[in-house]
Amino acid sequence: MTLAPARSGHGERLAWGALVAFIVSCGFAVIRAVDPRYFYVDDTESGAVGNWIQLGHLMQEGQWFPTLVLDQWMAGNYPVEGQGGLFNPVQMGINYIAPSVDDMAMLAMLVKLGFSIVLAWGVYRVALEYGARPGWAAVAAASAPFTGFTLYFEQTSWVTSLIGMAWVVQAWASGIRYARGRSGPLPTFVFLYLAISVGYAHAALLAGVTLGSLMIGEYVFRGRWRDVARLAAVGIAAASAGAITFLPAILSSDVTWRTGEAGTLNDNFLTAPWSETLTASIPSSVSSIESWTGETTTAPITYIAWFVIPALAFIGWHAARHALRELTAPLLLLVFALLFTAGPSDIGQIRWPARLLPFVAVIVLILVVVLVSRFGTTRPLRPRLIAAGLLIVVLVLRASSSGPQYFGRHVMWGVAIAAFGALTIYLGRKYGTNTLVALLLVTIVPVVLYQVSTYPKALNKLYLPTSQSEAKAEFPDFEGTTLQLSTRGLMEINASTPRLPWHSLVSGNYAKMLDLDYVNAYTPVGHRAFSKLLCMSFEGSTCDEAYASLFTVDPYTQATFADLMRLDRVVLQREQYPHIDETPPPPGWHWVEPPPVAKGEIVVLERDGGPVSTAPGRVSATVGVDVRPISSTVDHERLEVTSPTGGSVVFARLAWPGYTATLDGNPLQTKGLGDMFLYVDIPPGTHAAELDIHFDPPGWQLGLAGMGFGLLVLLVLMALHYRSKFRRHPPERVYTPAL
Repeated sequence: MTLAPARSGHGERLAWGALVAFIVSCGFAVIRAVDPRYFYVDDTESGAVGNWIQLGHLMQEGQWFPTLVLDQWMAGNYPVEGQGGLFNPVQMGINYIAPSVDDMAMLAMLVKLGFSIVLAWGVYRVALEYGARPGWAAVAAASAPFTGFTLYFEQTSWVTSLIGMAWVVQAWASGIRYARGRSGPLPTFVFLYLAISVGYAHAALLAGVTLGSLMIGEYVFRGRWRDVARLAAVGIAAASAGAITFLPAILSSDVTWRTGEAGTLNDNFLTAPWSETLTASIPSSVSSIESWTGETTTAPITYIAWFVIPALAFIGWHAARHALRELTAPLLLLVFALLFTAGPSDIGQIRWPARLLPFVAVIVLILVVVLVSRFGTTRPLRPRLIAAGLLIVVLVLRASSSGPQYFGRHVMWGVAIAAFGALTIYLGRKYGTNTLVALLLVTIVPVVLYQVSTYPKALNKLYLPTSQSEAKAEFPDFEGTTLQLSTRGLMEINASTPRLPWHSLVSGNYAKMLDLDYVNAYTPVGHRAFSKLLCMSFEGSTCDEAYASLFTVDPYTQATFADLMRLDRVVLQREQYPHIDETPPPPGWHWVEPPPVAKGEIVVLERDGGPVSTAPGRVSATVGVDVRPISSTVDHERLEVTSPTGGSVVFARLAWPGYTATLDGNPLQTKGLGDMFLYVDIPPGTHAAELDIHFDPPGWQLGLAGMGFGLLVLLVLMALHYRSKFRRHPPERVYTPAL
């Protein structure tokens, strides 16, 4: 017998799609019941949510496309950071709402749930387009958000990766429809643009590879260059429109950490050998993939679905070979993804190839359900049962190789898979395919419950407060600009810690959640020279020597670096600087008693005379120049300068590429003092001249032009589509009798 039901209608497809959303929601509810912080871990709690909140505040203040947050210094250049979604309308909506949601763990969960449903529906649509029946497509769709790497890395931490993949899979589905003339170019363009403008390099890479594979696949299947040309044109339009997301980072890379990330190397970190695919159906399997927990990641991160590998025994492969031409695109994508995930670990700025394991899982799910739906059979039954049993034995043995300490669990799951597989076949033969796929759908959430209960950790939890209001109430209300000198490695952070440090110290983007002006913030990009000054890491930690470096006198300006930054306060971690307050403070500064909530954990150094960061303008030092501030904004500064003998004006601004200067309308060269502090030289004989400093993210003008070009190409494609549609289906003429 075959396992495929009769062709279904539109209503049935909608019903199965709704069931997918329900199952994904149930999975999230179960996970949150097990661990309320599950979706609020690592980079989500220390990076993403803080960005959403700060960008939301800026948008609510009228900065709809924020550029610089000056007092954050190397983490304050949002166009270079890229992942703020400054031109992504969906991300902009999330940012705008974020400050109004007090429970940050709930906010993270709801965002991830929304995009998990978007991902699931994308998988559902792709499977349907390749001929899967709705029930089988629903099985793949509901499984996709809970595959191993997605469950343990993206659902917990790397939310931007989850968002990017969701849009890429939706673009894949819409691209098939567009190539085959069943849809216009707009959906494909929108989803491609959303994937690119997320600002995640792997998502942009996947968008390009998916579109390229689809172009090849559709030509192999249909042999029509017109289909390829349409896909290529919509891809060019989306890439042009989305280029503005990456241009500032590319054109600023010379001053960032990224400039050194050239060439190819392999240190095996987060690379996934192909043999790991042999654990794709064992929910208990740990992985021989090196990550932050060691050479073996003690979580089932290569798991896809318990039925995926055994299902291969029930495909009529002789009949299925005739469909391989139609499945060229997913097969090409699978080959690319497997080659990429196997290493090397670093290809220029693209690193950690295991990040594409979620895409491997999605492609495998789609291929398996399409093949089983279209070519599934139980005849002859006995040899197929034997083949499935042998596949389960191989799964158990391979899982035991990676995690021999869990041998009993692997055997238990091998027996369970065999039993549920036999039950599935029985129900399918007796009651039909809908009953079979219903059983598969019912098993998804229990497997997720087992995994998150048994293997709770793949990334570190920081246990930051989840409530904005409570976090602000329990943290000192420091006025002005604060620099924290600390290292996260000295903080005791675990579930049993009686007193966590987050009422006195910040880490990552925690200060953004507190709505405080801290230099310390999370950045994957960094500014090389500034980072070297304080040996500041990606999450804001500094080294022991940072204090001495901060109060070193710059020989040109005769000002300390703390003065050049216009700091109001320095907070020092007591454990890193245990007796620092017993030494004399630097000139112009004094030790103050920390607030009671932070006593014993931090030492506070404040500037004599109160805050200076609130003074008009951003001038931090002058050499031979008299200045009078006229106006100052984030991106623009005007002041009157006088210098009879010539000199310099130094600003409390990091010398990012993109600054320009004019003196009475004549261009001046902008420079970087120590490659850090923006300054300009004023020529001799200058009297009451107007100095104008302006910041425009490098590449934004080109990016806006690219966006305009992309939209123009889209309009042309839409016009061609509707003209073609009109010619195929002209409207009926209505004749009105003469009066």
